[in-house]
Amino acid sequence: MKKYFILYKPFLLFLGKFLLTYLLLTYIYQSYLGQFDVKKLELDEFTKTVAQQTKALMLFFDCDVKSSPNIKEPAVNLFYNQKHIVRVIEGCNALSVIILFVSFIIAFSGKLKSTVLYIIGGSILIHILNVSRIALLCVLIYYYPSQQHLLHGVLFPLFIYGVVFLLWIIWVNKFSKYATKTA
Repeated sequence: MKKYFILYKPFLLFLGKFLLTYLLLTYIYQSYLGQFDVKKLELDEFTKTVAQQTKALMLFFDCDVKSSPNIKEPAVNLFYNQKHIVRVIEGCNALSVIILFVSFIIAFSGKLKSTVLYIIGGSILIHILNVSRIALLCVLIYYYPSQQHLLHGVLFPLFIYGVVFLLWIIWVNKFSKYATKTA
């Protein structure tokens, strides 16, 4: 048994650090969400911020966009050209994707400074791409409503998770302690 532990030690350390980080960050996030009463249609502040930033981005590009609280569920409705297009709910804020990203980076950690900077930079990039994703989704669903499932359920998740995967590959190959160093 000891032989197997020694043989698989790097994998077991990665798995342990990943799971511990993921569970801890998920617990913190769920505790944060627990402050809001879903029955009273209370939406967390970060999701509201994502909806506001999406609206601001669309206004920057001179789109006819408005927002309002949803009266049936904790969400923010976004209207494009006076038509209700999407609702921004807690799952749209990308925090669960950021938690997954951070957990992997910590599991494959490198030097403290580069790890912290990469986590901050990667999280900001994921957030910016997510806000852009919601804005683009609004416009595309307006013009192609029959493609909503393809856009929302397939292409945009594929894009955001693809970017996270690319960030992981860059991290492991360039910055983690497992990266090959060439002189």
